Amino acid sequence: MFIVVVSSLLLLPLFCGELAYLFFVYSSLILMVFYTFYKMYMKFLCYNYLGFGLGWDYLSGLMFLLSIWILMLMLWSSLKLFAFSYLSHYVQLLLFILTFLYLSFSSFNLFFFYLFFESVLLPTFVLIMGWGGQPERLRASIYMVFYTVVSSLPLLICIFFLNGCFFSVNYYYLLYYSSVVFGWHFYFLVIFSLLAFFVKMPVYGVHLWLPKAHVEAPVSGSMVLAGVLLKLGGYGMLRFFIVYKYFVMLLINFYFIYIFIGGVLSSLLCLYQFDMKSLVAYSSVAHMSLMCLGFLSFNLFGVNGGILMMISHGLSSSALFFLVNIVYERSGSRLLFLNKSGVSIAPMLSLWWFLFMSVNIAAPPSMSLMSELSLFISIISKDFFYSFLLILFSFFCSFYSIYIYYFTQHGGGGVGLYFKLVDLRELILCFMHWVPLNLFIFKINFFYTVFF
Repeated sequence: MFIVVVSSLLLLPLFCGELAYLFFVYSSLILMVFYTFYKMYMKFLCYNYLGFGLGWDYLSGLMFLLSIWILMLMLWSSLKLFAFSYLSHYVQLLLFILTFLYLSFSSFNLFFFYLFFESVLLPTFVLIMGWGGQPERLRASIYMVFYTVVSSLPLLICIFFLNGCFFSVNYYYLLYYSSVVFGWHFYFLVIFSLLAFFVKMPVYGVHLWLPKAHVEAPVSGSMVLAGVLLKLGGYGMLRFFIVYKYFVMLLINFYFIYIFIGGVLSSLLCLYQFDMKSLVAYSSVAHMSLMCLGFLSFNLFGVNGGILMMISHGLSSSALFFLVNIVYERSGSRLLFLNKSGVSIAPMLSLWWFLFMSVNIAAPPSMSLMSELSLFISIISKDFFYSFLLILFSFFCSFYSIYIYYFTQHGGGGVGLYFKLVDLRELILCFMHWVPLNLFIFKINFFYTVFF
C-alpha cells in the first residue's frame, strides 16, 4: 500500500490531464481500501513486522482504513471548491497527508512515530494556508502549529529518556518492561509527554486552536482534521497509556475529574456558538473527552469503546462539516440565525441533517450507540459517582445536537427563499458517510478485539 501511495506521486508527469491523474489516485485509494479489509478480515490481529521499523496490528489497520475512506471523500468533496489549475497540487497534498498517516500508524519505533506524527502538520498547514477562504487563516495556522509543536517537545524528551534507560524505543519492547518503577521525576515526564496527545485530540483547556483551524480551513481541511488528525492524537495516547499504565494509574482520579469537567464544559460551550463550524468543532472536543475517559479505564469495554468512538466520530464529524459546507455554498453564511427553514427550502438536505444528528447523539442503529454504551459501562465500573457526571454529559450532548438541528431546519426567515437542489455528488458523499456508520452495527464484533 505504501508503494501505491508513493507511485501515485512519482507517476504524476505521465498523466497529461489532471482528471486522468485524479482517476488514477482515486482508483489506487479504492484498491487500498479493499486490500486493508482483506487483511483485517483474515484475522490480522497480531503484530506483523513489515521492515524498516514498521509494522501493523489490528488498531493500525482500523485507523489506516478510516484515513483512506475520509481522504477519498475529501477528494470528491473538493471538486467544486478548487480550480482545475490547482487540482493536481491539491491531490499531491492529500497523498502526502495519507503517506504520513500511514507511516504514523505503522511505526512502532517511538522516535519514528514522533517524527511522522509531527510531519502531518506540514501538509495540513499548507492546506489551510493555500485554500482557506479568509485572511485570518494565517493566524489560525500559526495557532495550530504553535500549540502542537510546543506541546510535543516534552514527548521528544521522554522518548530520549526511554532510549537512555532501555537502549530501545520499540513499542513492544517497552510494553514488556512497562512495570519497571523509576524515580519521582519520571511521573512529571509522563504528565508532560501526554500533553502532546491531549493537544492533538484535543481535550478542554488546550483546545483553542481547533475552532480557529476549523473555521478558516476549507471543507476538505475540516474533514481531514476532524475525521483523521484528531484520531491520530487518540491513537498515540492509547499507545502511550498502555506503556505508562502503572504511572497513569496513580494519577487516574486527577485525569478523570479534569477530562470529565472539560467534556461537560465543552458541551455547554456548544450552546454559545453562532457559527455552525465552531459548534461542530466544540462537539468534537466533548466526544474526544469521552473517548479519553474510556482509554483511562484500562478495561476491555473502555478501550474497544474508545476505538469504536474514534471510527464513528471520524465519519460523523466529517459528514457534519460537509453538511455545513453545503449550506454555506448556497447561503453564503454559516451563522445559525441566518440559516433557517431548511426543512421547507431543501427537504432532502434536512433529512441528512436529521440522520447525522441522530448519529451524533448515539441513536440506534449507529455505531455511536455501541461505542457510548461500552464507554459508559467502563466509566461507571471505575466509580459509580461518575454516573451523575455522565448524565450531565449525555444531556448537554443531546441538547446541542437538537439545538443546531432546530435552528437550521425550523423557524422563519433565512437568507433566501430558494436553495439550489442538492446535486447527486453531494447525496452520494452523504450516503458514503452514513452507510459505514449504520451497517457496521451488524458486524460490531469486527471492532471488539484485544490488540495489546
